Amino acid sequence: MKLTANFSLEELSHTDHREFDNTPPADVIPNLKRLAMILEQVRSLFNGLPVIINSAYRSLEVNRAVKSSDGSQHRFGCAADIRIPGQTPDMVVKTIMAANLPYDQLLREFDAWTHISVPTQETAAPRKMTLIIDKTGTRPYA
Repeated sequence: MKLTANFSLEELSHTDHREFDNTPPADVIPNLKRLAMILEQVRSLFNGLPVIINSAYRSLEVNRAVKSSDGSQHRFGCAADIRIPGQTPDMVVKTIMAANLPYDQLLREFDAWTHISVPTQETAAPRKMTLIIDKTGTRPYA
C-alpha cells in the first residue's frame, strides 16, 4: 500500500525481526501517512536522493527486541530512523533544521543514522527537539 509517492506501508513497517508480527494496527496508519509526508519533504531537500528507512513502525515485540522504550514514537508510527546515501547523519540533521521542517524530534544517533518524528497526536505542535545520542549519552544538538 502506497502512503505517499515514494513511501509504502511495507517499507515503513519492515523489520529484520521476522519472528514477530510487525503489522501496524489500523489506528497507526494515519500516523504513518503523516510520517511519510515529512519523509517526502526530506527527500526533496536532498534533490530526490533516496531516503533509506532503517526502522519506522515497531510492534511492541519488535520494539522490545531492539531494546527501545515502550513509549517510543516508533510504536505509534510517528518515527523513522533514516539514512541518505552520500550524507552523514550530521549533514542530514543540519539540512532538516535549516529547512525548518515541522519535525517533533530530530536525533543524530550514534553517528550512524538520523531519527525523525512527527508529533504523536496529529493536532499537537511539533516540539522541534534536536538531540545527539551516542555512547556518552543524550544531549542537545549544538
